[in-house]
Amino acid sequence: MTRGFYIGRFQPFHNGHYNMVERIAADVDELVLGIGSADNSHTVRNPFTAGERIMMITKSLVDTDLVTYAVPIEDLERNSVWVSHVQSMSPDFDVAYSNNPLVIQLFREADIEIRQSPMFNRDVLEGSEVRERMINGDDWESLVPEPVVEVVDEIGGIERIQMVSGSDSNGD
Repeated sequence: MTRGFYIGRFQPFHNGHYNMVERIAADVDELVLGIGSADNSHTVRNPFTAGERIMMITKSLVDTDLVTYAVPIEDLERNSVWVSHVQSMSPDFDVAYSNNPLVIQLFREADIEIRQSPMFNRDVLEGSEVRERMINGDDWESLVPEPVVEVVDEIGGIERIQMVSGSDSNGD
């Protein structure tokens, strides 16, 4: 049995993430999804809590044949020990998946096999683009799995990200 590990902030979980999970599913029997920056929420960059992101992922992947585990991973400001921190929070895994250059380097230095996957429609399917559309009231729903739309609606996520993106500055 092979278990993979895929880390992301998933702010929110979008169709690019879903596509990556589908590609990884061809290689592994089980997949751990590490919810990065689990300790951050209610900001423009990280509007959703770890629990809300777990709901998005779990509901989006419920019909896949892949056994998945969503595990919160809090930020650690010491890159030299980050991989051991991840390992302490996750079930054991055989291979890690990422396209982030720092993450790739850290796993390589820890002698953990790391695989990259081609990104799917990256010019549009990027968390910052989805969040920007949420803030501006543009179409974001087409960029995420339907269960993510439902979770965002349930938690008042659009109102939240629009509120935290505001400023109390008077322009000076």
